[in-house]
Amino acid sequence: MASFRSSTGSQQTRRLLTLALGLGLASAALGTASPASAHSAAQAPARTATAGYVGTADGAGSKAFFDAVLKSVAERQADQPSLKVVTVYYNASQAPSFRSQISSAASIWNSSVSNVKLQATSGTGDFTYYEGNDSRGSYASTNGHGSGYIFLDYAQNQQYDSVRVTAHETGHVLGLPDHYSGPCSELMSGGGPGPSCTNRYPNATERSRVNQLWANGLAKALAKVNRGG
Repeated sequence: MASFRSSTGSQQTRRLLTLALGLGLASAALGTASPASAHSAAQAPARTATAGYVGTADGAGSKAFFDAVLKSVAERQADQPSLKVVTVYYNASQAPSFRSQISSAASIWNSSVSNVKLQATSGTGDFTYYEGNDSRGSYASTNGHGSGYIFLDYAQNQQYDSVRVTAHETGHVLGLPDHYSGPCSELMSGGGPGPSCTNRYPNATERSRVNQLWANGLAKALAKVNRGG
């Protein structure tokens, strides 16, 4: 499993330190979310492949998540294959504490890439956001059956810039893997640069890669759907 890695010690140590300093103060300083309700990690769907903000990079998990979202979009777009820009719909109703961060992350990606756009829906989306407590931190996941979701962990989003965490996880939706050894200027470096990194934007290489993935990947997915594959 991959999640948002830190360069400052174990996640448990970081969380204890954060709690000692006061989560409320951290939240106020960073504009991060406080739990609106007692959602738990168990409420999120089962997962078989993951990629996220702390841990060892999992390229297979990232690809599985992207493929699940791509399949969902392709099935919906099959009758409109000529569209140059496709829309990926997300449902954020299961992560009410992070409504602002999710909206900001979507705006960041929408202003950064041209071949795909993110749009909120109150109905069935191509993926869903959840919130809760999980010792493994925040992550993007697929259940292996064509469904994907993003889980946002409360404590981790107090420790790190919450919009960066959310934008990073959303990057997996668009096809980008974790690259924890990268610099702060690289969004998919996640927690690698440490909590002081607050960059929320993908760099030029990441933007180009997403545009390429959605131009080529969607075309292949549409062809497969049209063949009945």
